[in-house]
Amino acid sequence: MTITTTAAAVELRAVTRTYGTGDRAVNALDRVDLRIPSATFTAVMGPSGSGKSTLLHCAAGLDRADGGEVVIDGVPLGGLRERALTRLRRDRVGFVFQNFQLLANLTARENVLLTLELAGVEGAARRCDDLLAQVGLARRGHHYPSQLSGGEQQRVALARAFAPRPSILLADEPTGNLDRETALTVLELLFGLREQHARTLVIVTHDPEVAARADRRIALRAGRVEPVSGS
Repeated sequence: MTITTTAAAVELRAVTRTYGTGDRAVNALDRVDLRIPSATFTAVMGPSGSGKSTLLHCAAGLDRADGGEVVIDGVPLGGLRERALTRLRRDRVGFVFQNFQLLANLTARENVLLTLELAGVEGAARRCDDLLAQVGLARRGHHYPSQLSGGEQQRVALARAFAPRPSILLADEPTGNLDRETALTVLELLFGLREQHARTLVIVTHDPEVAARADRRIALRAGRVEPVSGS
């Protein structure tokens, strides 16, 4: 697919992220330069420990880079105080975790509704119910996460991520804990929601079939971006 969009949803400029010190230091990201065009689908691949999740967390502002600059929708994150950064993430970035990250003491509906209420979305209750219906959980909203299957929990997580209408959606191996059939169902829901809302999508994945559907594929190895043939 030819990408004609020139605006960048996310930019990483010489971004570094190191964990530990001295002999135990690990360079999770090593001066990474990356530009994610708006309204495109990018797949991030690479072996375990290559820095994929760190890249996604830094791109979302969930983790602070040690060096370089992360820019979301033209806004550099480095100069933002924590409250402003939280507001930017809330309004512009949706995140889907591999292990769902639902609040255990809230029902499925309450998990989605809380996100909408924190974002100050008008008609929050109606939008919450519409999203749960879109992911096939209209009759499961009153259940707690412990009462839902893994696939159902991830569908709740998708509804929550799309709830405040973010311009950017980042997903860290969203089907990594699911069986193949359930994973395919969740992926189709994810792609359908993305097409409906015309969002920028970045997925960390080990699945070549998922990567094949992307506009662009990038690979990480030892914290550095490597070219992928055919991207």
